[in-house]
Amino acid sequence: MKTNFKQLKEKLVEAILMLSGAATSITVVLIVFFLFIEGAGVFNRKPIDDGYLLVVNATNKVKTLQPSQVKDVFDKKITNWNQLGGENRPIVLFTTSDITQYYTEEELGANFEHFPEKINELIQKQPGIIAFFSDKYKSDQFVGKELDIDKIKVWEFLSGEEWFPTAQPIAQMGVKPLIYGTLWVSFGAILLALPIGLAAAIYLSEIAQKRTRSLLKPLIELLAGIPSVVYGFFGLVVIVPLIQEMFNLPVGETGLAGSVVLAIMALPTIITISEDAMRNTPRAMKEASLALGASKWQTIYKVVMPYSASGITAGAILGIGRAIGETMAVLMVTGNAAVIPNTLLAPVRTIPATIAAELGEAPNGGLHYEALFALGCILFLITFGINMLVELVTNRKAHKKH
Repeated sequence: MKTNFKQLKEKLVEAILMLSGAATSITVVLIVFFLFIEGAGVFNRKPIDDGYLLVVNATNKVKTLQPSQVKDVFDKKITNWNQLGGENRPIVLFTTSDITQYYTEEELGANFEHFPEKINELIQKQPGIIAFFSDKYKSDQFVGKELDIDKIKVWEFLSGEEWFPTAQPIAQMGVKPLIYGTLWVSFGAILLALPIGLAAAIYLSEIAQKRTRSLLKPLIELLAGIPSVVYGFFGLVVIVPLIQEMFNLPVGETGLAGSVVLAIMALPTIITISEDAMRNTPRAMKEASLALGASKWQTIYKVVMPYSASGITAGAILGIGRAIGETMAVLMVTGNAAVIPNTLLAPVRTIPATIAAELGEAPNGGLHYEALFALGCILFLITFGINMLVELVTNRKAHKKH
C-alpha cells in the first residue's frame, strides 16, 4: 500500500512538473508570436496617419511619392515639381491651419461648415499645391487627386537613417541609427568589461587565497542584484561629468557613458562564468605543467586559459546579451539622439531605450505603436542570435571534453 502511494505521489509530482514546463513553453511561444504579429503589422500600413489625405491638383502629373520625398517637400528642400518628375512649377504647401491665409472667417462659416468646400476650391485653383488634411474635410464634389504613398517596406525600415515616427505628414521609420546605437554601446561595453572581467576571474580562480575568494565572490555577484536605475543614477552623477570633462565635450551623455555603465553591469556575468570555467580545469593538467618547469603565469596562460576558452567566450557573449537588452541605465546616460554614430563620444539611442521612452506615448494599435513592436522583434532576433552563439560555444566545449 505504501509503495503504491509513493508511486502515485511520484507520478503526481511528475505530472505537475510536466504541466509547469509545458505551460512555460506555451507562454513563451505565445509571447514571441504576439510580438511578431504586432510588429509585422507596420509593413501593411502606409507611413501616414489613418484618416489623413495627401492631395495634389488633378492636373499634376506626379502620382506617387516616397516618404523621404514628402518629408523633403514639407521641409522645403524640394521646392519645384520638376524635381519629382512633374512640370516646372513651384510647390505650394498647404495644411488645414493655412486656410485662413486664403479665406476669411465669414467665408469659412461660423462653424466652419464651408471648410471642405473651400479646401476643394483651393486645390482646384492652385495647380502647384500639395495639401495635407483630414479626410473629414474632403468635399462630396472632390476634384483633387490623392497621392499614392507606398507601404513601409522591410528593407527601407531597416536601412532608413531617420527615426521620427510622429512626423507630419509622413512618418520617418528608419531604424538604422537605433541598431547602430545598440551595437556600438554593447560592443563598447564588452571591450571594456572583458579584460577587467577576465583579470578578476584569473585572480579569483588561480591567485586569491580561499578566504579572499570567499569574501570577494559574493560581493561581485551582488553587483548583479543592483537595480539598473541605480546604475543609471551612478552613471549620470559620476561617469557623465567625468567623460564631459576628460574629452572636453559639450555634453557627457554619450555612447561611451552607456558603454562604461553597461560594462560594470556585465562584469558579474563575465567574472562568475569565466571563474567557474577556469576552476574546472583538471588539477592534473596544472600540476603536469608546473612539473615540466612552467611558471604559475605560464601555466595560467598556456594551460588554464586555453582549456577554459569556451567558458570564457560563453561568459563574454552572455555579458553582451545583458548589455543589449538593458533599458533604464542606457536611457539615462546616452543622450538619446537617434542619429548614426561615428564615434563613442557622440550621443546615441538604443532600441530598448527607444521602446521604453516612446511606448507610453504611442496610441494603441497605431503606426507608431506597431513600429515599436517591430523594434522589439529586431531586438529579439539579436538576442536570439547571441543565445544560439552561446549554444554553439558550449556544445563545442562538450565535444572537446568527450
